[in-house]
Amino acid sequence: MGWITLIILGALAGWLAGYIMTRNTRFDIKDVILGVVGAIAGGYIAGMIFPAEQVATLSIKGLAIATLGALLVAWGYRMVTGKSATG
Repeated sequence: MGWITLIILGALAGWLAGYIMTRNTRFDIKDVILGVVGAIAGGYIAGMIFPAEQVATLSIKGLAIATLGALLVAWGYRMVTGKSATG
């Protein structure tokens, strides 16, 4: 997956994860960072289950995997720091 695709997918995934966790529709740089890290984490985990060419795509499946990864990263951040990563 190219860097531009990863940033676009990560930004969308971060915004969705932020909305799911806090119902906040605001979009900021934390969403992009959270989403990119989540896209990498989700892609790595899903790559162990599915063929890699199906995971790293700018598609609904890729967005779902990146969003789940972003939710996982946000949950981990909250467990470690006690603060919400989104909002």
